[in-house]
Amino acid sequence: MPDKARPSEMRASNADRDAVVQRLQEAAGEGRIDFSELTERVDRALAAKTYAELEPLTADLPSGRSANPGEPLLLKGGLHGASRTGQWQVPAQISAHGGMGGVTLDFSRTDCRLPVIDLEAHGQMAGVTIVIPEGWAAETAEMDPGIGGLKDKTTPEREAGAPLIRLSGTGGMAGVVIRHPNAWERRKLRRLS
Repeated sequence: MPDKARPSEMRASNADRDAVVQRLQEAAGEGRIDFSELTERVDRALAAKTYAELEPLTADLPSGRSANPGEPLLLKGGLHGASRTGQWQVPAQISAHGGMGGVTLDFSRTDCRLPVIDLEAHGQMAGVTIVIPEGWAAETAEMDPGIGGLKDKTTPEREAGAPLIRLSGTGGMAGVVIRHPNAWERRKLRRLS
């Protein structure tokens, strides 16, 4: 059986290429790159096969409205649990440890402009639940399922400009679940909007 590809070696989708092209066009509009550089980078983006080929094209550009990746976030479930729900500032790096009480991360109402969020999850005794909006994508190849396992209930389709959650860590005893909002959560989101 072939070895799993490193995240940067994974194949890029049309949505990934479109997101890079969109960011390059925004950068040109902001005066960060000139027209000839825009043309050259767009051509390279459209021909890219892997994330490794896409990443250098925008590496020297801020990532849109949230150019600041923020301080890393550490959530520990402890005895009583921990959560981030509602509207909250999403940093580029998150570490969640389920402990005895569990951790819930709900990105449904966030306005995140980061292209990639590195999320290290350790299910431990009570588990970690991650809810991402439709259109966001998850990359779970670096996740060790442990005893509790990993349940990836997300769809692979990523909308242009939508964040990618790069999930790593271990499922521990209780496991890690990453999913889109369920029917009840979608109704609640419609009422709030």
